[in-house]
Amino acid sequence: MDDDWPLYEVFIRTKSGLSHRHAGSVHAADGQMAIDHARDVYTRRNEGVSIWVVKSKDIMASDPAETESLFEPAKDKIYRHPTFYEVPDGVENI
Repeated sequence: MDDDWPLYEVFIRTKSGLSHRHAGSVHAADGQMAIDHARDVYTRRNEGVSIWVVKSKDIMASDPAETESLFEPAKDKIYRHPTFYEVPDGVENI
């Protein structure tokens, strides 16, 4: 039966103010059922304050083989990485 249901990716926020983190996957007939299953499986000890579910088929990801071409344009923007600046006296360098 689960083979006919779509796969949902589950993201849990453990505390207010934190980001949602991927917790795992569940099969469910619809989004509400996916949230219910995710609650039962991933937050059994009250470790969540928010649950997101998204159909796995709707997630788009970059191809790891294209990493170089995808991130190459950022390398020519050295001004975004102030490694060539000298820190003035009296300014704490963290």
